[in-house]
Amino acid sequence: MPPARFLIPIFLFVATFALALGLTMPLMNVSKLYFFDENPSLLAIIGSLWTGGEWLLAAIVTLFSMVLPIAKLGVAQLAAMQVPAAAHALHRWIGLLSKWSMLDVLLVALVIFGAKTSGLATAIAQPGLWFFTASALLSALATHLIVRAERA
Repeated sequence: MPPARFLIPIFLFVATFALALGLTMPLMNVSKLYFFDENPSLLAIIGSLWTGGEWLLAAIVTLFSMVLPIAKLGVAQLAAMQVPAAAHALHRWIGLLSKWSMLDVLLVALVIFGAKTSGLATAIAQPGLWFFTASALLSALATHLIVRAERA
């Protein structure tokens, strides 16, 4: 077993754990007019969008921030088990899901940037964002190693 192949299960485990923390821990601290503070998690943001009547936006955020990362980790776990019959299809799915893996982190970064530049609020990244980013990066690294090992 090549040394990089040994790291794949570790990266996938840590990415899965980090994704769970990234979904539930506060993503950012938003202070409005220095009097009102909010520390929303990704799940709280989706719930707020849903209850506020923004169903389409809630569905899009859910798809790109929860469903696709969870699906990517699930497919990567299956591909890491080296099931020969399904290897080609799994690697194709990994490639498709990997294209969207950092979009959600970019969107949160844009929200923080927008809040900071508007002058009406300040936004500071919280641990949830860092865990969410770590999950995206580790899953990307693991899927890269899986595809590279398949080609070798």
